Amino acid sequence: MRRPLQVTLLVLSGLGLLHASLFTDVCLRYVKPGMRPLLIVSGFVLLVLGIAEAATREGQEARTGRKGHGRHGDHAHGAHAHVAGPHDEPEQHHGHEPHPGDNDGHGATHHGHDHSTVPRVAWLLLLPALSLLFYAPPALGAYTASRQPAKVVAEQDDFDALPRTSPLPITLTDFTTRVQQDRSLAIKGRTVEMSGLVTPVPGGGSWDLTRIIISCCAADAQSVKVRIYSDSIPPANTWVSVTGNWHPGGKLGTKSAPVALDAQTVKKIQRPSNGYQDALPFPSG
Repeated sequence: MRRPLQVTLLVLSGLGLLHASLFTDVCLRYVKPGMRPLLIVSGFVLLVLGIAEAATREGQEARTGRKGHGRHGDHAHGAHAHVAGPHDEPEQHHGHEPHPGDNDGHGATHHGHDHSTVPRVAWLLLLPALSLLFYAPPALGAYTASRQPAKVVAEQDDFDALPRTSPLPITLTDFTTRVQQDRSLAIKGRTVEMSGLVTPVPGGGSWDLTRIIISCCAADAQSVKVRIYSDSIPPANTWVSVTGNWHPGGKLGTKSAPVALDAQTVKKIQRPSNGYQDALPFPSG
């Protein structure tokens, strides 16, 4: 790969990272907020490396130009210093004779192969760098969640008493655990409130309230889901706050109980800043 392309990739990647993490919140579509400082530092490092590479290249070209001029002068001087006589023996060259395809310069060709040309596939590396600047992929949503099984919740033996607040703010993970593991049936008859994004399910008649959880970045994303039964189905990827009661079925407090809710109200909300966490819904109003 030629140095101009290397410099371009380094500079564009650095600018892209800085655009996504320092000047906008685009990076939060793909990583947790705690990773943001590392992205900012990485962007500055790539930008500095690109500038340093460009400066080094200019210096090398300047030195090469001066040396080339000196060599041409030496050749000219040597031509005047020695004139071959009629009885002079031709100069014998020992060792490797140059091949027509050889070239001892930088980025030269050897045995007919031109190594100074950038492979066409190398230019594809520009696409991810440019995408950070001009077209950042959207945050993970219903498309990802619909293709994942629900995250398995940890086993729990002891449960604290639930607050008397109504509706009761609760995370999707806590609701799942209460429904399938709490033998005290504390969730029975309680009106709860949860928030998440809408994920359609095949067949219609219901939909999944989803939270996508990441430990580090989008690559390790997992989904926690609660099936919602309501009069209407909101558009996919809409963030909503839902209140309702547990949808009866199976035996509450065991694995046979469905992780589902009969919705009383469904309100559209803005995507929260903690969208990649299974967090409590923000207070209304």
